[in-house]
Amino acid sequence: QVQLVESGGGLVQAGGSLRLSCAASGFVFSNYAMGWFRQAPGKEREFVAAITWNDITDYADSVKGRFTISRNNAKNTVTLQMNSLKPEDTAVYYCNRAQRRATGWDPVFDNWGQGTQVTVSS
Repeated sequence: QVQLVESGGGLVQAGGSLRLSCAASGFVFSNYAMGWFRQAPGKEREFVAAITWNDITDYADSVKGRFTISRNNAKNTVTLQMNSLKPEDTAVYYCNRAQRRATGWDPVFDNWGQGTQVTVSS
């Protein structure tokens, strides 16, 4: 059974930093790309960042240069380091297996974790 558990969110002032973590289980983590997605109030969930099984990374334009995704295959974890945070980064952040499509990255699993709330004050 797939489990995704996100942590590390919080309230931070604009310009601050947060580090999110996701612990995954129930599948062979090291074989697949992982991604972070976020959903702001009243908006659809959107792609944030992805990392392939061999550590190739990709980012949404809105976070490029500010966020860094990494993974630890020994611990089945994926991390999102978020720097220079902006109020528009406020959202619930989720991790999921990610699959590259022609239009971008899509989540693979239908069942999501509880997510972790990130709130950036101006």
